[in-house]
Amino acid sequence: MSVPGQGLFDLLPALYRLRDAQLAQSQGLATGPLQSLLMLIDEQFDLVADDLAQRYDDHFIETCASWVIPYIGDLIGYQLVNGVARAVASPRAEVADTVSFRRRKGTVLVLEQLARDVTGWGASAVEFFQRLAGTQYLKHCRPENFYAPDLRRWQPALYMDGAFDTTAHQVDVRRISSMRGRYNIQNIGIFLWSLNAYGNLRVAATAVDAGGQLFRISSLGADLPLFNNPISQGPDILTAAQPVNVPDRLSRFLLNADVQSGVGAVYYGEGRSVALYLNDALLNPYQIQICNLSGSGSDWANLPQSGNPFAACFDPELGRIALVTPLDPPPPAGSATPLLEASFYLGFGADMGGGDYSRADSFIVQDEAAVFAFPDTAATPRYSTLQEAIDFAAARLEGGGEVAVEITNCGVYSLPESPALKIDVPDTATLELRAAQGYRPTLSLGGEIAVAGTAQSTVSLNGLLIVYASPATSTTTPAALLHAPAADGPGNLKIAHCTLVPGWALTPARAADPRYAGLADVLVESPGLALSIEKSIVGALWVSAEANAAVADSLIDATGPMQVAYADTDGKGGGGALALQGCTVVGKVHASQLLMSDSMVLAELTPADAWSAALWSDREQQGCVRFSYVPASAILPPQYECATQAAQAPPPLFYSLQYGDPGYGKLMPATDDSIRRGAHDEGEMGAFHFVLAPQRESDLRVRLQEYLPAGLEFGIFYKS
Repeated sequence: MSVPGQGLFDLLPALYRLRDAQLAQSQGLATGPLQSLLMLIDEQFDLVADDLAQRYDDHFIETCASWVIPYIGDLIGYQLVNGVARAVASPRAEVADTVSFRRRKGTVLVLEQLARDVTGWGASAVEFFQRLAGTQYLKHCRPENFYAPDLRRWQPALYMDGAFDTTAHQVDVRRISSMRGRYNIQNIGIFLWSLNAYGNLRVAATAVDAGGQLFRISSLGADLPLFNNPISQGPDILTAAQPVNVPDRLSRFLLNADVQSGVGAVYYGEGRSVALYLNDALLNPYQIQICNLSGSGSDWANLPQSGNPFAACFDPELGRIALVTPLDPPPPAGSATPLLEASFYLGFGADMGGGDYSRADSFIVQDEAAVFAFPDTAATPRYSTLQEAIDFAAARLEGGGEVAVEITNCGVYSLPESPALKIDVPDTATLELRAAQGYRPTLSLGGEIAVAGTAQSTVSLNGLLIVYASPATSTTTPAALLHAPAADGPGNLKIAHCTLVPGWALTPARAADPRYAGLADVLVESPGLALSIEKSIVGALWVSAEANAAVADSLIDATGPMQVAYADTDGKGGGGALALQGCTVVGKVHASQLLMSDSMVLAELTPADAWSAALWSDREQQGCVRFSYVPASAILPPQYECATQAAQAPPPLFYSLQYGDPGYGKLMPATDDSIRRGAHDEGEMGAFHFVLAPQRESDLRVRLQEYLPAGLEFGIFYKS
């Protein structure tokens, strides 16, 4: 074999090299025949040398070739899983972690880390024998294990029967694997928080009264519970999870104890779970009093009295603020004011409907030169309103191309005009109205968003929260929140990561009846328009029979199973061809043609209903319905492996079907497997199918079996 860096030809005596060079020169060749032959042999020697060097690297999972990973995994007994969560999506990392975890096998912290990494959710592992009440051995005293809780403290009641419960319990002989028993010597509890916390940065509070004292931090003007933004435990879990490490609801007791610690606060403050700003200045913890501000209308309990030393009273369970000194001048009731802002986190089950999660891959316009920021950042202002920004961008589309108007904050933009916005796109052009990465602005409409264009133009909305606020001076209700008129609608209308509030608006206390039930959120009258909706929450869709709609990984909520969720522009006839992929639909559906997969339709007929069925496709010989949950007596094209609503059949069980609740649209783990694992890939049917929650749970059960100490059993308990 040749010396590294030196070929075989260089090792030959000079005489042979000289003769070979003379022969090459006489024939006009770059290299002689002997050198050319040895160069070919050198190439094979190099391959052998590289393979021998790689053989050493193949002994280690960090440096081995990709084809070696399964062999190392088989050598150590690695068992494959679905790999849904990001931490276990890489086989190399999974096998490497297996080697690391084997060193700590049998410890509760390994079980906790497995639960966190395999599911991607907040997790806590609890040894239930530590919570048992009984006579203590003198050589193993547990002074913190009280048989009776200290009722003067708030922690025992708040964390009772949860992961952070420190109260002693009597033995429970039921099996933990059946999800019934808990407290026994051989039991390990795995608690999971399957909701995520999504941030809202510097959102203007909404005035409740005309006195400038009472506010809600939600831009929808409704009560919403706040969530903790979890602090990471690091790549390796060395200490057990605490409440600050999981995305759970913020309670009044918890936040009250936190603000009293002042500079040591971990939940309150800039960059933390919640922060309040008054007159553009952050309120410090000592300026805030945590109160129960419950009550209806503007008649709230525990309102601050004169002489109160605090600046504001705050209720994290309702998202309410009561100022000690009212704003002067007071903002009109129902309007947002930048004088009082809040940064906070809300709980939800998936990256859907906007938020601070990554969605740059869904942006149509990737060229930064074609993106116009709003508010304007140019030295010489080019536009001052959102409509002016859209018109400015559209003026640069003559002759085609793509532009985007990007909103770069979480502001609340009041658009009381009618139409609220007019988006007119030239031929062969694309205009995208979107929120910047990490933001979710609110468009508060007094009229509709009208989109116009040609058959070759595209209008796209991305990352927006759209709500209707009836103008005080207008008595006319728009036809829809988003309207493509028959005369000049665009060829393509795309909605991604948006929320068009079902029922248009929320009542302050989020009552069951929405404000504008029975009205369409999206009205498509333009023939030939292709409507595309992805990972969004929308209300009713009324689509012309000459158009078509494709909806994926989204919630279509008509606010009730007897309302119309999809139909023609009159709300009765068959709407355009509809394709549903991984969707949950609340309300009746009448489409001219239906293609449906991994979806659920929750619909019912009223006694006096003129519809033939709650789910109705005019063309029964075209289309397909597969792996979906459908109402009884539905008129459908051919079905395959579907679950049908029936008196004796198990129904889907939801945490909530009220928009604004953290568990909105999310299936409960107790839902029958025919629905929860009834999709084509054994995932759950409906809008949260892409989360693959059942697969995450299955992965966790596989992993826990390997690392569980002998003789012990585990149970999985969902805290959210």
